[in-house]
Amino acid sequence: MIGVFVLYPIVSAGYISLTSWNGFDPVKEFVGLDNYIRLAQDPEFWNSLFVTCIYAVGVCLLSVASGLTIALLLDAPLRGRGFYRGVYFLPAVTSSVAAAIVWKYMLDPAGLVNALLAQIGIEGPNWLQDRWLALGALTLLTVWKNLGFNAVLYLTALQALPQGVFEAAQLDGANLAQRLRFLTIPLLAPMTFFVVVQALITSFQAFDLVYVLTGGGPQGGTEVLGMLMYREAFRLGDFGYGTAIAFVTLFLVLGVTLVQWRASGSGRSSLR
Repeated sequence: MIGVFVLYPIVSAGYISLTSWNGFDPVKEFVGLDNYIRLAQDPEFWNSLFVTCIYAVGVCLLSVASGLTIALLLDAPLRGRGFYRGVYFLPAVTSSVAAAIVWKYMLDPAGLVNALLAQIGIEGPNWLQDRWLALGALTLLTVWKNLGFNAVLYLTALQALPQGVFEAAQLDGANLAQRLRFLTIPLLAPMTFFVVVQALITSFQAFDLVYVLTGGGPQGGTEVLGMLMYREAFRLGDFGYGTAIAFVTLFLVLGVTLVQWRASGSGRSSLR
């Protein structure tokens, strides 16, 4: 099963990345590393890589911060805790296309966001027609979409922490902020590593939210690697070049994940 559904597609895609193929011709012309050489000289690829890296950094940082914050609030003794957990998890089970369409209408110049800003005397911008505003909106949408999933991960990890350590620290006079900084966050390091890796993979594989919200615009400002791969392979019919982009993306994610793994001590936490 693994060989048929995992290994064979990877090997087959690797071979396609070494060919010039339009997706229909029965003959795939072998071109060697030409597609990868073309990538290194393609300014559109470097723009997409830059956009993807900025997008990934924003998604990773905000995913960790928002997920941990919501998990800490949901772990506190409050009434209706089950209801709030369900509410925060709703975006994770909402259709990505539907969510992106709603956000697109909200960020329209005549949409809800600008209408609310007008109520306080602020003239709202054209969110999706500015390179950086559109990228920021896409980042926030991605974080919001995965907020419930990240919060559940952190909440599960929080409830598995040894309570005796926190009780001892409290008896020694450590306040809430000190317990959070010196105990909770270090003990959650393995889960933080997992959340960061998940956010990184989500960012480098992003396509549906980008396609619906911005279509890669304006002027390539949100054209992540997934959008570039789609355009080259399915719109322009250059499957060899598109698959080469996919393999470069794969190696980038593997490389960054390996660096994170080694930097975090192979996912092991330590109290200092």
